[in-house]
Amino acid sequence: MVVPYTPGAATDAMARLAAQKIGERLGVPVVVENRAGGNGAIGSLAVLQAPADGYTILGSASVHPMARQVMKAAPYDPVADFVPLSRTARGPLVLVMDPRRPQQTLPEVVEAAKRDPSRWSFAVSSLGAAGHLSAIEFNRVTGARVEIVGYRGTAPALSDVAAGNAQLMLDAVLAMLPMVRGGQVRGLGIATPARTALAPELPTLSEAGLPGFEFYSWYGVWGPRALPAEIVARFHEAVTEGMREPETVQRLASLGFEPVVESQPALESFIRDDVARNAALLRLAGFQPE
Repeated sequence: MVVPYTPGAATDAMARLAAQKIGERLGVPVVVENRAGGNGAIGSLAVLQAPADGYTILGSASVHPMARQVMKAAPYDPVADFVPLSRTARGPLVLVMDPRRPQQTLPEVVEAAKRDPSRWSFAVSSLGAAGHLSAIEFNRVTGARVEIVGYRGTAPALSDVAAGNAQLMLDAVLAMLPMVRGGQVRGLGIATPARTALAPELPTLSEAGLPGFEFYSWYGVWGPRALPAEIVARFHEAVTEGMREPETVQRLASLGFEPVVESQPALESFIRDDVARNAALLRLAGFQPE
């Protein structure tokens, strides 16, 4: 299983969990290999160029289907060239900031960013990722014009916020919460409709001053579109059944995630709708592919 991003973040963690479940269900060892770079293109292309026999698959996230919307010359069509085998889980995003800044609340941050946007920037793990799309939405609903800077994964982006080189970041709770609790970054809110038992001290972003602001990142497994239907079905069953196991559900909940279980046709439909919705958001923001 190729993971096209750096180790240590939610995409990597969810891919490794999926790999474990596939291995248990199919009775084969699954080796996870991180191949970061090119906004996910290097690892994804490696999967596409491998034989379509089920021995090389992709573990990625909601950013994967957005490749053509965020790259000028994507070397593949992520929807037409890949078949989604299963979604695994979804998790809410958390908004954090540089703890050195004097602002303590979200309204204070918004006011300061609108007053002098040149002193603020959003770090995002990857262009097209949930953190990128939610940063665009943040700018839209607040009227701020905070610069959005893409990184090669969650870890380097979050490190720059902790170091004060970037000031804001929205990303999955798995990566954010340990840094919030360790004091390396300041948590401003979580993008869920209600507070989560995992971090009851964090207000929802709706409570904090952004009514209705909800954002999730989701994770999944893909193969080349030419993968035989019977292999697609075996992978889909292995992942979905594995994610439904009570101990897996409990483990996901402890990390702030919930499993996603749906049919393979429903998954294809979901991805088409998700890409269309996110592409509209990018157009609204005047985003230009890089």
